Amino acid sequence: MKRVLLVQGHPDAAQAHLCHALADAYADGARAGGCEVRRLEVATLDFPVLRSPRDWEHGAVPPGLAQAQQDIAWAQHLVFFFPLWLGDMPALLKAFLEQVARPGFAFGPEARNALNAGGLKGRSARVVVTMGMPAPVYRWFFAAHAVRALKRNILGFVGIRPVRTTLVGGAGQMPADRFAGWSERLRKLGRQAR
Repeated sequence: MKRVLLVQGHPDAAQAHLCHALADAYADGARAGGCEVRRLEVATLDFPVLRSPRDWEHGAVPPGLAQAQQDIAWAQHLVFFFPLWLGDMPALLKAFLEQVARPGFAFGPEARNALNAGGLKGRSARVVVTMGMPAPVYRWFFAAHAVRALKRNILGFVGIRPVRTTLVGGAGQMPADRFAGWSERLRKLGRQAR
């Protein structure tokens, strides 16, 4: 049984969004495929923003994120869901990743060499990003820079490989039939834990 952690990176916990619906579809598929699933809602966690390299290197992980680190350590496959805001992941998700991906957890002291850094080796991931623009425009014209940076500079650095992506364009005006198609795609990916 594969252990799957869904990381909901939408910063608005007051209402459900497309990211939440896609995460629900993925979770349904993963459970149907025999996976054990845990969910982590970044918007409901209480943690400060890191403000100095010293805090990052030597400060304690905030108590509100101890369980998040345990869930990441438990997982064999992680799935990140977030909307594209100003061309990147929302600031809250970035702040979360900065807090949990600390020395001693996400990578060891040899981390100055990116090829040997991975404290989270043996895990795979998927990044699901929703956006208003058509996904091919983001992928080809904007070179999917935020997703590439997340894959290479954060997830890859800590040893998570492979990292696959799903880009969902036209999120603001998605008709019901298109939503149903995306939901089914995410269910299928969940069944495969990919």
